Amino acid sequence: MAHIPERRSLRRRLRPYFTVFDLPLGLILFMLMTTSMITMMSAGADFPDRVEHQVRNFLLSFAIMWIAANIPPQTLMRLAVPIYTFGVALLLAVAMFGIIKKGARRWLHVGIDIQPSEIMKIGVPLMLAWYFQTRAQVGNWKSFLMASILLLIPVVLIMKQPDLGTALLVGASGFYVIFLAGLSWKALFALAAAGAASLPVGWSLMHDYQRERVMTLIDPTSDPLGKGFHIIQSIIAIGSGGVTGKGYMKGTQGYLEFVPERTTDFVFSVYSEEFGLVGNLFLLFIYLLLIGRGLMIAANAPNAFSRLLAGSITMIFFTYAFVNMGMVAGILPVVGVPLPFMSYGGTAFITLGLGAGILMSIQRHRKLVQT
Repeated sequence: MAHIPERRSLRRRLRPYFTVFDLPLGLILFMLMTTSMITMMSAGADFPDRVEHQVRNFLLSFAIMWIAANIPPQTLMRLAVPIYTFGVALLLAVAMFGIIKKGARRWLHVGIDIQPSEIMKIGVPLMLAWYFQTRAQVGNWKSFLMASILLLIPVVLIMKQPDLGTALLVGASGFYVIFLAGLSWKALFALAAAGAASLPVGWSLMHDYQRERVMTLIDPTSDPLGKGFHIIQSIIAIGSGGVTGKGYMKGTQGYLEFVPERTTDFVFSVYSEEFGLVGNLFLLFIYLLLIGRGLMIAANAPNAFSRLLAGSITMIFFTYAFVNMGMVAGILPVVGVPLPFMSYGGTAFITLGLGAGILMSIQRHRKLVQT
């Protein structure tokens, strides 16, 4: 009996580490991961190891999420500058010593091959949120200029690899922080106008394969068996699903291997063919819940750092989903962006799990501050 108080005391001390998960956000992620496994069992029928590896990816993402959820936002703020600096240093190392695969220099070999650009998807919003919390004067154009420079450094390094998809995601993650920090609509419209005016210059700086992707988007039938094959087959799969879909594991485009990359970037086309418009609306509803919950956490955050970081991470989830569905449906160029918490892939799940864990940390420590 004398040991019971000690056991209760130990349980009381350990309880905070096992109650870090935000229940609404956790349920939303559980629905997405369950939908992913159901779809993967069909899309990856010819790749049984993909289903097993996806379970491993889920467990890894869960572990990363749990670790991040236990790190207080104050600690994240102290880590912002070292993570950003380390990420930029790795990008410079890639430019000088990186491994070339499929014509791109994106990886470093350190026992295993790593892709440092993935770090910056979280490192950039961390750095900019820290900057606006500790250094910047809200509304001062100099602060927005400095923030833009901090954003452009990794974006330019990633584009030189070249990796347009990751560069867009990193750029978007930083832009969301700058916008949420108080960037005026006038400045936003001015940037949009400047961007439109610079399109000819941007077109001339693009690589040949990037220009081909844009041209394929405009007219995929110009090369139906080559560059346009992905988009054409994906659109056929989505359209053939109709209202209610062909039924689970009854999709022909995916089963007969017409849809390429059907377990990764184009998993949405397999899902659409089997579950149709009804299934798509259900999936969109889950993503809306995810975005809504993230924005609610951001709105209730106790300080500028937490608010900007939570808002940016939430909008990263939105960007992933919007760009992936857009490219699979043929309204955006194919840039290699996975569908969040749905597509097969370990690196993406680490980044997404880290982002979700940070959201949970912000929500949890908001409650602790209030109590």
